[in-house]
Amino acid sequence: MHKVAALFLMFTLAPGLLVAQSPAKETVLIKAGRLVDVRSGRVLTDQAILIEGDRIRQVGPAKSIQAPTGALVIDLSNATVLPGMIDCHTHLTGKPGHNGYEALGISIPREALYGAKNAKLTLEAGFTTVRNVGANGYSDIALRDAINAGDVPGPRIDASGPAIGVTGGHCDESLLAPEFNHKADGVADGVPALMSKTREIAKYGADCIKICASGGVLSKGDSPEALQFSDEEIRAVVTEAHRLGRKVAAHAHGAAGIKQAVLAGVDSIEHASFIDDEAIRLMKEKGVYLVPTIYLGDWFIENYQRIRVPEFMVEKAKVVMPAARRNIARAFKAGVKVAFGTDAAVYPHGLNGREFAVMVKLGLTPMQSIQAATVNAADLLGWSDRVGSIEAGRFADIIAVNGDPIADVTVLEHVAFVMKGGQVVVKR
Repeated sequence: MHKVAALFLMFTLAPGLLVAQSPAKETVLIKAGRLVDVRSGRVLTDQAILIEGDRIRQVGPAKSIQAPTGALVIDLSNATVLPGMIDCHTHLTGKPGHNGYEALGISIPREALYGAKNAKLTLEAGFTTVRNVGANGYSDIALRDAINAGDVPGPRIDASGPAIGVTGGHCDESLLAPEFNHKADGVADGVPALMSKTREIAKYGADCIKICASGGVLSKGDSPEALQFSDEEIRAVVTEAHRLGRKVAAHAHGAAGIKQAVLAGVDSIEHASFIDDEAIRLMKEKGVYLVPTIYLGDWFIENYQRIRVPEFMVEKAKVVMPAARRNIARAFKAGVKVAFGTDAAVYPHGLNGREFAVMVKLGLTPMQSIQAATVNAADLLGWSDRVGSIEAGRFADIIAVNGDPIADVTVLEHVAFVMKGGQVVVKR
């Protein structure tokens, strides 16, 4: 009996061995002066949010929800409260200047450490969830796991691991001389090899699959308007990814690549710089999301000399980036489904919120731009039961801003309060 008692005391009282008892869930009540109901598209006043542990328990008029005894009360009566924002196109392990030859000296472990820094910046900017679409050496998957384990702060990550592409294409950087025999992690050619590569990336932990369906801007020797896969190849990747329960994001600038990817069954088109009327029609017909990444053009054109981008990339950027604005404005007007994305890493992480103002300038209302970063983005990820709205049962991922984002969407560039999973991250 004495041994049993000693064991009991050791496992319940020893500071490093508190494993026999679960901690009580903290209860928090948030008073929200204005609350953006992204599902209805309305702004509600004098609301309250009751949180238990990491989940929202109740939302409603403040007079109908009372703080239980001992609850922590957070007064945001003078602020506008929104769901934590979602960025569907990030590269957390990259940063400006990691383009072209500057990237060759950066190891995968160093990329992962950049990712830890950038994840914190992104979370503090109010983005509590991201979809990371492309990272070397599965570094984004390691980062996701570290965040989930509580080792480092950061947003929830839907990670793709290495992007899948073909030899010499946008996802196969071709800056090294032939004698190095270099090939990127996600490169494969032909249907059997691409099916195997899709399975391999899923095996090593990818939540989603990223493919490069067209050439790109920040790469050498490929045209942004050129197709990368054959019809059979791209269908094989998409079919295999969906069979494995993974959604597919397709990098596609050119209209031909967009149409090929949509017909193959992808879930989202990233960038869509040269989208045409037929591609718009197909995307609407198939319900495929557009993830525009527009603000990066402003930042890149202003800063490319400072970050020493190779001239061949600059030449492509000066053609593609202005075209993207014209064509994406037409897609917005036509009513294509839109999910928010930034391509952060082309410009500094933490500036993700600057995307909103450009979306509004190109035709979305402020509410539509906010919905793109909340309910729409959650739907694209398949996470609507977890994130993207302030509703009972969802994670308590909540932000607040000073001012009215419906009147001035730029206030979302300066988030004053961030909570992730019931824990306050930022309170300015």
